[in-house]
Amino acid sequence: MAGYRLIDLVGEGGTATVYRAEHPERGVSAVKILKQRMRNDATAVKRFLREAGYGSRVVHPAIVRTFDFGDEDGLYYLALEWVRGESLADYVNRQGRLPPEQVAKIISQLADGLEAAHAEGIIHRDLKPENMIYDPESGTVKLLDFGIARDAQQDATERLTRTGFFVGTLNYVAPEALSGELVGEAADTYSLATIAYYLLTGRHPYSGRTPREIFQQLLSQPPVPLNDAVAGLRFPDELEAVVMTALSRDPAERQDTVRHFGEQVVHAARRISPSSVPRRQAAEPKTGSKADQSSGIAGKLRTFFGKNKL
Repeated sequence: MAGYRLIDLVGEGGTATVYRAEHPERGVSAVKILKQRMRNDATAVKRFLREAGYGSRVVHPAIVRTFDFGDEDGLYYLALEWVRGESLADYVNRQGRLPPEQVAKIISQLADGLEAAHAEGIIHRDLKPENMIYDPESGTVKLLDFGIARDAQQDATERLTRTGFFVGTLNYVAPEALSGELVGEAADTYSLATIAYYLLTGRHPYSGRTPREIFQQLLSQPPVPLNDAVAGLRFPDELEAVVMTALSRDPAERQDTVRHFGEQVVHAARRISPSSVPRRQAAEPKTGSKADQSSGIAGKLRTFFGKNKL
């Protein structure tokens, strides 16, 4: 299939199956194939091809590269770069909250990648640690999954989500998305700020115990200030101000671009002396095999498919 030789199954979800594959020029790759029962579902096919098209439009070190996609004898496929590392979510679950300098490096890379996507008119809309591959050895991070991304120039009649239904993940979604209306670049800035907040504190900006509580809090309450997230854990006022600005309910009050937010996080983190850096939580035991940890996109996709999110 387009020169890719399927080697083994990586993961399986509701609509697609992913394989590790070999390509004569690109080497190891990940190939995602739409399930046969979905091939007659026009919306599923359109969403699959849209994801592939969006991913292929953005070439950036912080975004998992989309190599090929298409339809071969009725088989819809998407070939992706194979990435070393593990999901950022798994890394943080094992490591605990991260020091500001490390968080700044992660956020800066993601902000630059998102800025490249925004320059192409693409808004991700589903930013979360589960959709990011992190390599602790190099400190590099890559963004994956444009499955619910949208084109900022797209006509409203082309949307694949029903009006009144929001897309994204509740702990990371911008408040303006809850109405189900189309969101702009500022929504990605908000979501990236929730990730920075989580990496720094191990908490989310809203403390609701159920999806209903979080939903209501997003609509009616301000987020918990960064320095109130964990008792005894404090950050310099400048870093708190940068993160909380990006978490403003009004998109117009956030940083003007996602890259600007990333730059501010880096600047604030550099002003923190080593003595003021919060200690990490004790590392939790790592689950999963070493193979899962070293083949990042495989491990991430197993988690992804385990939640039936494809």
